[in-house]
Amino acid sequence: MKDKKSSPDSSGSSSGTPKDSHYARLRRQFRDQKSGGSEQNSQNNRFPKRKPVKGTPAGDGITRLYGLHTVKAALENPRRKIFRMMVTKNALARLELDEATIARLAPEMVEPRDIDALTGSDAVHQGVLIETAALKPRKLQDLKEGSLLLILDQVTDPHNVGAILRSAVAFGADALITTSRHSPQESGVLAKSASGALEIIDQIEVRNLAEAIQELHELGYMTIGLDSEGPQEMEHTLKGDKIALVLGAEGKGLRQKTRETVTALARLDMPGAIKSLNVSNAAAISLYAAQRFLSK
Repeated sequence: MKDKKSSPDSSGSSSGTPKDSHYARLRRQFRDQKSGGSEQNSQNNRFPKRKPVKGTPAGDGITRLYGLHTVKAALENPRRKIFRMMVTKNALARLELDEATIARLAPEMVEPRDIDALTGSDAVHQGVLIETAALKPRKLQDLKEGSLLLILDQVTDPHNVGAILRSAVAFGADALITTSRHSPQESGVLAKSASGALEIIDQIEVRNLAEAIQELHELGYMTIGLDSEGPQEMEHTLKGDKIALVLGAEGKGLRQKTRETVTALARLDMPGAIKSLNVSNAAAISLYAAQRFLSK
């Protein structure tokens, strides 16, 4: 009995079994992708990606905020002074601004690349940017009526601080206290990570954190420093009706002077193999526990 010979296909190669044909197509696609000569690549080249752009620095006293949630919250904040707004047609429709607001802001209608030129192409601006003055921080003395505060001891990553702001608002904290040095300034990255929370919660900057903690003690706050080696579980340290949670930077943790000044050092009890968390996650968990305690 003679073997059946496979007939050549239109490309000049043997068709073989369906499985062989499948792998032959994959090999051709791989070669085409490497050489840039496939029909699919030719079609994709009709819609080339935007070239990377570095962006430009804002002028003195100018903060650039971008992203739909961030800008929407800023526009609704009466404390926010806005100098300029750039927006695409699509983003303006998604913001759903009334005619009076649009007339007041006089937004510049632009293309996404125009905003890229300011923010850099890595920024997820969603087609909208505003130039504004940074919000003026509140004073420590304004916290007499508060019950839950969050204090950051030299946490420098704006992504982390933005996420912490979001958690602080979600769990009803009255203010976020940071140091004037070794803390991120208000920026588009921080505001985007906060997803609107930057406009809602009061922020307070202090020069000397230990002195500020002492002042909070005089205002009736119990201060709890979160530390992975803390002698007590956090839940067992919660007392009174005014609580301030103190968190340090990842890696360094709380500074020695801060550790010596707080009312208590406590840990988040974690039964798993990993005994430490990202500072923004630790903030969210501790805020939840403190708010549950205060609401009893």
